Amino acid sequence: MPPSTKNADPSARASRVSRVSFVSLGCPKNLVDSEKMLGVLKQSGFELVNEDQRPDAIVVNTCGFLEASKDESLEVIHDAIRRKEKGEIKRVVVAGCLVQRHRAKLLEWAPGIDAMVGVFDRDHIVDAVGGEGAAEVAEKAPKYWISGNALQAAAERGMKTVGLTVNGADGKGIGYFEGDDDRVRLTPRHWAYLRISEGCNQRCAFCTIPSIRGKMRSKPLDAILAEARGLMASGAFELNLIGQDTTSYGMDVGYDGGLPGLLKGIDGVAREFGGGWMRLMYAYPSKFDDASIDAIGRLDNIVKYIDMPLQHASDAMLKAMRRHTTRAHTEELLSKLRERVPGIAIRTTFIVGFPGETDDDFEQLLEFVNEQQFDMMGVFRYSAEEGTPAGTMEKDPALAVPDEVKREREERLMMLQQEIAFENAKLQAEAKAQFDVLVEGPAAGRTKSRATTGVTKGGALYTGRAYFQAPSIDSITYVQSTEKRAPGELVRCTVVDANGYDLVAVPTDELEKRVSLPIMHRH
Repeated sequence: MPPSTKNADPSARASRVSRVSFVSLGCPKNLVDSEKMLGVLKQSGFELVNEDQRPDAIVVNTCGFLEASKDESLEVIHDAIRRKEKGEIKRVVVAGCLVQRHRAKLLEWAPGIDAMVGVFDRDHIVDAVGGEGAAEVAEKAPKYWISGNALQAAAERGMKTVGLTVNGADGKGIGYFEGDDDRVRLTPRHWAYLRISEGCNQRCAFCTIPSIRGKMRSKPLDAILAEARGLMASGAFELNLIGQDTTSYGMDVGYDGGLPGLLKGIDGVAREFGGGWMRLMYAYPSKFDDASIDAIGRLDNIVKYIDMPLQHASDAMLKAMRRHTTRAHTEELLSKLRERVPGIAIRTTFIVGFPGETDDDFEQLLEFVNEQQFDMMGVFRYSAEEGTPAGTMEKDPALAVPDEVKREREERLMMLQQEIAFENAKLQAEAKAQFDVLVEGPAAGRTKSRATTGVTKGGALYTGRAYFQAPSIDSITYVQSTEKRAPGELVRCTVVDANGYDLVAVPTDELEKRVSLPIMHRH
């Protein structure tokens, strides 16, 4: 419960916090952190409100992965501090990756922060939000809970750590011990994120994640399966399995079953609830073994979809990025996936403008994308990050790629992918392809269906996703239906049109009814 104000002096009572608002920035892993902290606050008696509902405190769960995300986080923090200065709120609490990465600088950048919570200390969010009386706080520096690593955090919580490590791949790891159950979900009821691990062993030259979140820590399998059951029992049909490197699951804690064992367990949980979509995200190509491929192909409830950031196709760039793979290995892996998992959808991302990227390197990437015809793809311009090997490389004028060249390469690569995606969507419409579509809800701002070839007037327009469309990052499927559709409903649909990246579909049973109507001829 929030601290009692009975018998407290007036200034202390006035400064107590009972209503809390949350701003969650960054990736799905950060969203799960936010959901867990919200759950802890709710269980402790705090009232959770929106920013415009007169909160006493605002918690900003930050992203610090890229320079741009740091700037976005600081902007939100400064907005909250300005509200505090106006007397609209009492406390500003900052959590997450920016705290972990820049704890020494953060109070210089934003001196109005009242408390900070690092990525290993989410359970201290109640202490950070609860605060102290105004008179007490005036004499003290801002409070902070920022463990240096997971082993230190575990020891501080009284866990036995003798013989355990945070080395990431020695089989003796501390593992992911925090737990993500009892969350207040920020996603729709019918889908959720399920974290299976934290941290990463790969040490890619451009990436800050190991320095922020540490090396690989796998969540115990029993904990994952229990969490999956809880999420499905609460109405989730789709669980998106996330981590920094999901294909390395279990290596740090000596779990011999690895990713295939996890997928088998998750598939079993889905069967208990009559089926579901279990989607694997954040796969890493160098650790993707044959057993994992076969498990995806064999298990009915594992979605035939892979999110696997490849980052580049030039061997010179892959080596400079420290990706531990080659173009030939990647091509072999993609071929195996497509042969052994018929119909599999593959999503990936690439980086352009990495230090030392030549015109030839970029042309190789264009060629690779054109050959592979990815279902979904994202492109990032390289951003130099302090403390990374690539950040040092960027300081060398001979290696740095000019910003205008980065923008041009990004545009060319995305235009190529747009051609591929648009053509693929058009072909699905021409073939009248049929898919199960998970309805998200009514299309925003559109209550009536648009005029579309093959679709009669009337009804309502909904958004949804087929198996090859992950939430928030991929294209969508518009569903035109004469019947009312509910979020989370799984509807068999026929694709009748394409709208750029997106598909337009009609419930197959409605389309069949229309086709079966007698044709009237005028004489």
